Amino acid sequence: MSRLRIFEDAAPDAALLTTSDHAEMARELARIGVTFEQWQATQPIAAGATPESVMAAYRADIDRISAERGFKTVDVVSIAPDNPNREDMRKKFLDEHFHKEDEVRFFVAGSGLFTLHVDHKVYEIECVKNDLIGVPDGTTHWFDMGPEPDFVAIRFFTEPDGWVGHFTGTDIAQKFPRYEKGQAR
Repeated sequence: MSRLRIFEDAAPDAALLTTSDHAEMARELARIGVTFEQWQATQPIAAGATPESVMAAYRADIDRISAERGFKTVDVVSIAPDNPNREDMRKKFLDEHFHKEDEVRFFVAGSGLFTLHVDHKVYEIECVKNDLIGVPDGTTHWFDMGPEPDFVAIRFFTEPDGWVGHFTGTDIAQKFPRYEKGQAR
């Protein structure tokens, strides 16, 4: 189940808000310029489906958001719990960073935890199947796929070099809960 928790950045143990209501999540995130939507596939997606099949199932939404935001490249990433590089992959995203383009991800399957640091608040968003999150460029954040990542996501890019993180060097991400087996702890 999708979930949003909001904290003061100096108080990682005391959530100011916890909600799993999609409309409330979208409203709260819109206040900081973040897009949160839910999409439904227009056709069934079989386990192990090709990236082309996955994208075909969401073509109308992919085309809409690409046109709205000027995305030039769309791909599908799939990470399984038995991936031998999972620890290195997880570590790559755990420190606070930002991008010079919007980071937009749609979860076809599985889940992950996006944590945003905006105006002395921390917004922890657990994204699950059918969730789209759009983090504006320049927004400091980190992403945790958990110790046994299991997700399929559609990624959107405006630049040909794809994901480029600019790390802030702060330790704030280590002060907040990590994502463990579908729950932030």
